[in-house]
Amino acid sequence: MKKILLIALAALVFVGCNTTQAEKPRVLISTDIGGTDPDDNQSMAHLLMYSELFDLEGLVSTPSFGDGNTAEIFRMIDIYEEDLPKLRAAYPDLMSPEALRALVKAGRQSESPACGWGEPTEGSNWIIECARKEDKRPLHVLVWGCLEDVAQALHDAPEIAPKLRVHWIGGPNKKWGVNAYMYIVEHFPDLWMIENNTTYRGYIYDSKNDDEWNTGYFEKYIKDAGNLGRDFAAYYKGNPKMGDTPTLLYLMSDNDPEQPEQLSWAGRFVKTQSTPRRVFYGPTSAADTAQVCGIIEWRLKGPVCEDLAIDTPCLTLDIRNQQWKGYYKGDGNYVLRHSTYYTGTLSYTITSTVEGFEPIAGEITVVNTWDVAPSEDDLKVGSQWWTDSYAPADMWRNYAGANTQLEVRPAIMADWAARWQVLAE
Repeated sequence: MKKILLIALAALVFVGCNTTQAEKPRVLISTDIGGTDPDDNQSMAHLLMYSELFDLEGLVSTPSFGDGNTAEIFRMIDIYEEDLPKLRAAYPDLMSPEALRALVKAGRQSESPACGWGEPTEGSNWIIECARKEDKRPLHVLVWGCLEDVAQALHDAPEIAPKLRVHWIGGPNKKWGVNAYMYIVEHFPDLWMIENNTTYRGYIYDSKNDDEWNTGYFEKYIKDAGNLGRDFAAYYKGNPKMGDTPTLLYLMSDNDPEQPEQLSWAGRFVKTQSTPRRVFYGPTSAADTAQVCGIIEWRLKGPVCEDLAIDTPCLTLDIRNQQWKGYYKGDGNYVLRHSTYYTGTLSYTITSTVEGFEPIAGEITVVNTWDVAPSEDDLKVGSQWWTDSYAPADMWRNYAGANTQLEVRPAIMADWAARWQVLAE
């Protein structure tokens, strides 16, 4: 009876889990699993439990920061394998562990330099190989971390850009991989991209709400549900953060995946003609503003260093007790980029290992408003770039677009609960 009620709840929303697609979407995942945020493990469990819905072609480890690597993906597949007999009794087309393991590839292990790309990796080469397949379907590249391997693939094989459909959970990830993001925006503005900076926030559990879809979800549906359930308890005490899962949800809906402006299980997105950036040429003060989740770029003059190679890291931005690199660009020019999801007035210092480069101290005020005039520094994008909606009705707790995700969340969690119940029986 409980399973019937759960399925009925899922049907109340006009978008739903698409189990009858004539063609499965081609999907490649780039994940920083095992790195700085364990919510990727939760999203990986979700992917594995719904793997029959996708034509999965790659699982690329792109940690950029932290200690993530392919070993964590393999570990999750091993846990899934233990539960597979039960799951297949209800969902016989779930992918085999052997097929999944063959898709695991190693990507870049550190952030890109100022130019936004570096050396090819197994992961970036795999993106290219998949994109070059003779298949009329586009390749959906779902990015659960930084864009390093996507940027590298585009740099090495720019002709693949029209085949890609990139859905990126940006926000905090933008600051970890700001240079790769800048490279893509500047060199591939016509890329098909959903830049999901804050809409996904509507999917994260509400810590102030103990109902069955939030902090009560683990206790009611996951706690006794097989090996995957036991592993799930290790992340956020079992509370479903799963900030990367909306990339999957977008392709699990009955919406047209070519139309991000339609409401889907990932919410709804709006077209944009630009992405925010502010450029400064010296110290800033609290009167200087930048948009949250936008780019803050310092272009600074300093000593000319004939023996310093272009893109050598030699500056350090210290902001909110974190340190970020800046680079030498030649002829006494230096560049340092940052992005933040924090608002308010932030103090910072910029120091250098270059002799004669005077330290800089300042402040910057990060705002989250949708009624300010665009800046001439903003980066222009083409007609296939979507991002979060700043319409007042779509805001939730000051997160743009998050309310469009929040309104479909109960149906999603009910659908997933039915799969957990299979493991619990």
